[in-house]
Order: sequence, then structure tokens, then C-alpha cells
Amino acid sequence: MAKRAEILAPAGSPEALRAAVANGADAVYLGYGDFNARRLAKNFTADDLRSACDFCHKRGARVYVTVNTLVRDRELAEVEKLCRDINRAGVDAVIVADLGVARLFREVAPELPIHASTQMTVHNLEGVITLSELGFSRVVLARELSHEEIRHICKSSPVELEVFVHGALCMCWSGQCEMSAVIGRRSGNRGLCAQPCRMQYKLGETAAPGYPLSLRDLCLVDYITELSEMGVASLKIEGRMKTALYVATVARTYRKAIDDYLEDPAKYRANMDWYKAEISKCTYRQFTTGFYFGKPDENTQIYDSNTYVNEYTYLGIVEETAAGSVVLPLAEAADGADGTASADDVMLARIEQRNKFCVGDAIEIMKPDGTNLQVVVEGLYTEDGTSVDSAPHPKQVLWIKLSGKAEKYDLLRVRS
Repeated sequence: MAKRAEILAPAGSPEALRAAVANGADAVYLGYGDFNARRLAKNFTADDLRSACDFCHKRGARVYVTVNTLVRDRELAEVEKLCRDINRAGVDAVIVADLGVARLFREVAPELPIHASTQMTVHNLEGVITLSELGFSRVVLARELSHEEIRHICKSSPVELEVFVHGALCMCWSGQCEMSAVIGRRSGNRGLCAQPCRMQYKLGETAAPGYPLSLRDLCLVDYITELSEMGVASLKIEGRMKTALYVATVARTYRKAIDDYLEDPAKYRANMDWYKAEISKCTYRQFTTGFYFGKPDENTQIYDSNTYVNEYTYLGIVEETAAGSVVLPLAEAADGADGTASADDVMLARIEQRNKFCVGDAIEIMKPDGTNLQVVVEGLYTEDGTSVDSAPHPKQVLWIKLSGKAEKYDLLRVRS
């Protein structure tokens, strides 16, 4: 029987962090400062980081901060300040890709656990042992390993191992990409990947343009129990540039898959179609098992497109709920002459809107326990209680009256 492996979710923003933890993530990883591999994500300020640690720790979740780019000598003073900020915030571990940065953390924050980023391209047992001797407590294995290679490393690893199980893949070897720097003068190893893998190229004078470097997305939901039985400590989801809907959907699905297996392996197998259907409700580029069964072939590529499949649109996350009388004007708070309920009996959900929707739309409430509740938008109100017919403005704060009950941290989505 597999043990309950950690589900590690990406948090490119505070909103995504809340969605991840509410939907079953045991830990989140996030960026702080200019030395993380996703500098173009929203990332976190010093105040955000302290709030994130407080939010997660109250709910039993862990926070890992990425400082996983290569660093120049003249930047070490800035990195040292970053180290001190991260340590003061109370994070649970730091993920690094530069041995100089690792040494700096050992000096500045000797008690803070250090994880080796996949950017270090650790692909064999000897590499894991060496990093253990250098003080690393966890190694994120390169994504180019097969299940047999992972199994071999797990058998003798002196430290925890982390493996990517879901998300976008890079055409280049983990941590070794130079394409972005060469083509776009933006180094992926400095956190500024321009995604040349997703660009259109023409192979020869007579060939039609295509996407020869565009890979499908990794999905190992069929094999997470096998990885857990091998001894993999953490199952990692890629996606710090993705929406809160993506993070919540994938974290919730993998959490349920692990929990179903621990309850009854037959239940896990019976629910496989549900897991895959749910994962397909967020943005994805078809799926592959990557290197899990050996070197990929041409079926791992997409070739004709670089776009996502997008079945659902994200509307927002429920930030709070309140009785209608708190929000609605007094005129609407009174009982109607026809005996309709007063606003005191109406529950409203507050969201910061992400995409347009209207009164009368059929939408879905996505709940952390795996339930998807179909409801109708019965009313929309601005913060001052003014009734509106639609929500066309990005990040507009609204109160919503729904035909079903929404709770804090529920996500709202609509079929595209």
C-alpha cells in the first residue's frame, strides 16, 4: 500500500496559493524576488510571503520558496538579503539551482532545509548522494527519467525525492536550456523563458510552417500510486504561470486520486475516468507520459498547434459569503408584496471577477471535496449594492446571488 505522498502545487500568485491549499495541496512552491525561474509570474512581495506562510501553516500546509536561477558574483549581496527575508518569513524550505546560493543559505539560515531544483539536472543516484553530502534534504529529479531509473534512485537515496507528475514540459533537458537566450535574449536559466518551444518554425524551404518543438503536457495520474510505492516523497505539479482554476483543478484531482487509493485501490481504478475528465476541464495541451516509459517518440509532439485546449473559463474564487441584507439596498432587503424572501434569507458570494459572465448564465461551483454543483446566476451586485446585468470588467469585485450554495474558497467556472 502506497503511503500518502505529498501533493505539491504551484502558486504563481496569492490567489493561486489559496486555491491550491483549499483544494488539497499539502505544500505549495512560490517565487519571491528576482532569482526564481518564473520571474514573469505575479510572485510574492515580502508581506505576501508572510501572509502565505501564515495561511498555509494554519491549515497544515507547507511553503517552499524558489531561488532557482543561476546567480552572478555581483548579485550575491542581493541574494543574501533575499535569504534573510525568506528565513524571517517562516518558510519550510527553499528550492535552489546554484551551489553558491545553497552555500549562502547554509551560512545565513543553517536550519532552513534546502531542496535541489530540477534545474540542477540530477538524473542519477550519484548526483543525489553528492547533494545529500552538501546538505540538501530533498532532490527534485530531472524530468527525463524513466520509472525504472526513478525506482533505482529511490532504493538507495539518502534524502527525499520529488518528481514532476503533471504540467508543461520543456523540449530542452531540465536546467540546460539556452534557446530562449539565443533566440529572444531572455534566459530561461535566469527566470525569463520566452518559450521558444511554442514558436512556429519552418523546416526547409518547401515545408509548411509548424510547431516541431511543442510538447504535450505531462500527466501521470495513472502512476502516482506506483511512484508513492517506490518511495517518492513529493508529487509535483507544474504551473506557476497558470490560473487559480488550473491549480485548484489539478491539485484537487491528484489529492482525490491518492486518497481514493489509500481508502481502496479498487476505488482508485474505478475513478480513473473521473480524474482524467476533471483534469481536462482546465487548460492543457493534450497529454503524454513523457520519459516515464523511456525515450519519447513523435507521438509526444503536437506539431500542428501550440495552443491550449480550454474547456472551462475561470470566473473567480469565492472570497467570502454574507447575508443579502449586508449588501443589498434597503429597498431590496424588505419582504416583497408577493411574499418572496427578504434579503436576510439570501446568501451572496463575493468574488473578484476574472472573466465576463451575466445574470441568467448557467455556471458551475467547483468544491474542494470533488463536488461540481451546477447553478444559475440569479443576481449580480457591485460593492455598493447596485444591481447589474453582467460582469464585463476584469477584476471587478462583485456579490453574486446563485441558485445553489457557495462557500468560501469555492471556485466558479463556466463551460467555454
